[in-house]
Amino acid sequence: MNLLAHLYLSGNNEHMMLGSFIADSVKGREYNDYPAGIKKGILLHRSIDEFTDKHPITHSCKMLVRKPYKKYSGIVIDIFFDHFLAANWFNYSSVPLEKFAERSYALLRSNHEILPDRVKEYLPFVMQNNWLVLYSKIEGIERVLQRMPGRTSLPNESQIGIKILRENYNLLLNYFYLFFHDAMRFVNEKYGIVFKTMEIENAHR
Repeated sequence: MNLLAHLYLSGNNEHMMLGSFIADSVKGREYNDYPAGIKKGILLHRSIDEFTDKHPITHSCKMLVRKPYKKYSGIVIDIFFDHFLAANWFNYSSVPLEKFAERSYALLRSNHEILPDRVKEYLPFVMQNNWLVLYSKIEGIERVLQRMPGRTSLPNESQIGIKILRENYNLLLNYFYLFFHDAMRFVNEKYGIVFKTMEIENAHR
């Protein structure tokens, strides 16, 4: 999963949101250097990544972008899934995406001193371009894919990536719905976090 999904799957716990956001920049057992709540968020992030990597739907999605992105296909699918989450945010949260993004940025700014150096390097770029909201448009995803090769090892294949997204949009969207339902259920069972869709499901039982 990517930035927006990891923040969302952390529930409303700000410490877990922080931990989940910085988790990719915390190596090995360095999570023990952080307070309990942030440590829990780091471990949550790692659990979600492991769950995602093993899920059969993720494997099916990766096959669609395997040729241009090779071993980085999982990163591209993570970004696509963040798009589907952002574009369909109203299904998952009663808080508008713009307000959720503002709250997340404010949380990260107010805890700047504990952020790993790598996060401090890319966070201003994320906030300046408002990536969490940018994900909601295909054009936004294209911009993300265009800019990432300059900051990561992701191949510069944005035109092919967007072409694949457009041509397989409904298929990938349905895959996302199925996968994200499973991801929320996984997080709920392992960490006790309850999401909007679960509350609706329980109310209709």
